[in-house]
Amino acid sequence: MTRLHRICIFLCASLLGLGLLAAAGWGGYQAGWWRFNYPDRDLYPVHGIDVSHHQGEIDWSKIPKDKIQFAYIKASEGGDWKDKSFARNWQEAERNGFATGAYHFFTLCKDGASQAMNFLDVLPSEDDAGAMAPAIDLEYGGNCSARPTRQRLHRELGAMIGMIQEEMGRRPILYVTTDFYRDYLAGSEFAAFPLWVRDIYGKPSLDEFPGAVLWQYAANAHIEGISGPVDLNISFLTQ
Repeated sequence: MTRLHRICIFLCASLLGLGLLAAAGWGGYQAGWWRFNYPDRDLYPVHGIDVSHHQGEIDWSKIPKDKIQFAYIKASEGGDWKDKSFARNWQEAERNGFATGAYHFFTLCKDGASQAMNFLDVLPSEDDAGAMAPAIDLEYGGNCSARPTRQRLHRELGAMIGMIQEEMGRRPILYVTTDFYRDYLAGSEFAAFPLWVRDIYGKPSLDEFPGAVLWQYAANAHIEGISGPVDLNISFLTQ
């Protein structure tokens, strides 16, 4: 065997080993064996989840209350889509003692007024609105291909927020990913809203997100009562 052959065998074996290691690492991540963030529970004692129909039928009685205290539940998306699991999730979460909040996925190809009406149409009565402010999910992932100007996005988002505040008397929380926030909200009036920041790789900077009140720090958690992965969140308000 020539020296060149030995080098090729070594390189092939190394690449195969790296591939297997990467596959094992990704499999472990998907299984929830590890994640990028582990917030200190002494600093952040209040934790929550956010769920939708993607989690299937949740057994809320099995979710450990010493680990999870609140739940944001998807209510609607765009101008006409409603989450079929919302009513059950809301009722069961409240019945089992979790603080509840509803969120709407904002679609970039729909006007704000129709989205507000869709969201408000799903929500429980005012007396059963839960202790947490409504939330609007603003991100590119899973959205339509439209990319409106900042001016138009601000107009439509402002219209939705105005209708929610008029109907509910509450200022909504804005769920944001870093890229969406930098493209559309940074430096605008919306940056001063209470923010729910997604960062599953590190802790979001409070200098960049001064309005941060919630942090979504993981997307691959496996907890009792829920089959499949679920997002984890903490409240900055308990610091």
